Amino acid sequence: MSQTSSKNRKNQPEKKKVSRKTVIAIGIVLVICIIAAACVFLLRLGPLSPGTSGNATTPFSTAGAYYCMSVDLANAGNYQSALEDADEALKQNVSSLTPLIQANRAGILVELGRNDEAIAAADVAINTPGDLNETHAIAWYNKAHALQGLNLTAEAEAAFANASAFDPSHQTIPDHL
Repeated sequence: MSQTSSKNRKNQPEKKKVSRKTVIAIGIVLVICIIAAACVFLLRLGPLSPGTSGNATTPFSTAGAYYCMSVDLANAGNYQSALEDADEALKQNVSSLTPLIQANRAGILVELGRNDEAIAAADVAINTPGDLNETHAIAWYNKAHALQGLNLTAEAEAAFANASAFDPSHQTIPDHL
């Protein structure tokens, strides 16, 4: 048996060994091809967001960013800029965010003394169906303040009661009603 095995080995062609340098060169070429393919894919996705995150922008993320900036500006007392950012958020036309944006926009409009517009914004949020208790509470609360600003005391009290029905933390009716 040993003679046959040695004969079989002799009849087989010698296998050429691939040098280590060749394997490394092929690996480098493959990595470059993968990187090039990834770049082509990313370029086809469209422009990247102007921020430092590097994530591709979507209407939802853009609307969310504008909404967050609007809230921050309103909390800082910069109501005109807050309104501008809220309006930019609405321009993204993201229906799932519209009630929240409008509810908070109503509060900004109250602070600017634009009570009729505040009521209209609050009504958009209030009339949106769904399990939006906190959003509805905020909208009713801001609508109540707008009604109060228009000296519509009975309507304001009813709006405060509606806000409280959605969220008991909104149950306080201001003393100056």
